[in-house]
Amino acid sequence: MKQAISLKKVPGWTAAALAIVLLQGCATGPQANPADPLEPFNRGVYSFNEGLDRAVLKPVATAYQNITPSPVRTGVTNFFENISDVWSMVNNALQAKPAEAMDSLFRVTTNTFWGVGGIFDVATELKIPKHKEDFGQTLGTWGLASGPYVVLPLFGPSSVRDTAGRVVDMQGDLVSQSGNVPVRNSLKTLDLVDTRANLLRAGDLLDQAALDKYAFTRDAYLQRRRSLIGGNPRTEPEERFDLPEASPAAPVPNPNPQ
Repeated sequence: MKQAISLKKVPGWTAAALAIVLLQGCATGPQANPADPLEPFNRGVYSFNEGLDRAVLKPVATAYQNITPSPVRTGVTNFFENISDVWSMVNNALQAKPAEAMDSLFRVTTNTFWGVGGIFDVATELKIPKHKEDFGQTLGTWGLASGPYVVLPLFGPSSVRDTAGRVVDMQGDLVSQSGNVPVRNSLKTLDLVDTRANLLRAGDLLDQAALDKYAFTRDAYLQRRRSLIGGNPRTEPEERFDLPEASPAAPVPNPNPQ
């Protein structure tokens, strides 16, 4: 039986340019995975991120989930998803996908006006599909190769191309561009905590299912990005990755054949 893990990226900003510089001088082991030549460096960053998550982010997200009613959490998630649809609309247009860009425009206008600023996802109820896109996907559509897999401090799985795309995504994020610093920081913190809370059950499942969490996360991320950029984007609000099924047991031979 397959179980699905949500791999929605945790939002926020990092020194992306510094990360790219670090990649250039990072040593690789003799048995490095061809898709992950920076594995020694990446595993170190992954361990740092895991420690930070266990010490700070997961406890805060757990408390948020416990004290915040489910309808309120859903409204928070919808609000930030509505904002992200604006940037998805831009990227769909840049990728020459007019139908998807129009869907994103209709989603934003519908949810903003009829969904009380995006708190209610009226567009999904009206069956207007969601086409989530970022600038890393746009670069891939334009033909730019992914480059090495890399784990970014605080932000997790990425690639050289997606790291460059993240820098542009920062400029397209309406919350990050707010001139009111206290409001901007409060909204970014709420978005981060809400996203982590949405992933609590998936994280527990990953802990139980994966023998090597680093390798599983890497392979899931690379598979998802290849699928999205290969022309098969998902239209659901969040992307999912299926855990592989266990191999079926071999049939037991009949000791008394007829």
